[in-house]
Amino acid sequence: LNCKADCPTIQATPMFLHGFELSGHFVDPRPLGTGVTGLVLSAVDQRTGQRVAIKKLSMRDAITVKHALREVKITQRLHHENVVSVHEVLAPYGWPLPQDPSQLSAIYIIQECMETDLARLLDQGPLPTSHATLLFYQLLRGLKFIHSANVLHRDLKPANIFINTDQMLLKIGDFGLARIVDPHYSHKGYLSEGLVTKWYRSPRLLLSPNNYTKAIDMWAAGCILAEMLTGRMLFAGTVMKSLSKGCCDSSKTKIQTKLLDAPLII
Repeated sequence: LNCKADCPTIQATPMFLHGFELSGHFVDPRPLGTGVTGLVLSAVDQRTGQRVAIKKLSMRDAITVKHALREVKITQRLHHENVVSVHEVLAPYGWPLPQDPSQLSAIYIIQECMETDLARLLDQGPLPTSHATLLFYQLLRGLKFIHSANVLHRDLKPANIFINTDQMLLKIGDFGLARIVDPHYSHKGYLSEGLVTKWYRSPRLLLSPNNYTKAIDMWAAGCILAEMLTGRMLFAGTVMKSLSKGCCDSSKTKIQTKLLDAPLII
């Protein structure tokens, strides 16, 4: 990639922090959190004066390259008020992506920076019913749009749901485990196992880990609603252990009995 020939206007003062190789127009970097693929920073973009979130997608081998390019493809096609918006995707040092980005060592997704996430909000206790209702409505709106684009999020949890509290605005983010699916094609045997944080993993995913549908996101959304109302995970600890043990049993009758007998935390 001949970056100097292709992009002569990029600033020549790079910024190095936590392994991030950014161009000079990103200033005041701060660690923001961690995603599926690693650390996320926030920084002020001097071109706009706005603080943005910067997610680094490392590409070390064929698998990480595939996952990074898939996430870029998905995030660039999703434009909705309840989905975290992506401003641009850059190569190291702020260069535009080349025609073949698989040769890069990393890709940087520059996206809007939200005030907080739902997990941090729930650390303070349950939400008022009116607030939970409004946020859950926005979560369903975002999910409906994502699913209409034939995308499965596959890791829906409070830490991946971002909120601006002054506007009570909710946005779904972190598509590191998302997958595009064709509704007219059977993906049985071709979908990854072990996705979705275990507290939000549906019985369908436990019973058939490589053959699932958009319903796995809906199950996670229901668990999140219960958590907003009670301040506690709906399925946690011994409850999830009971579900997992039941789903691993070879007898369908025993599976159903164990699922029904599993205690609910309400």
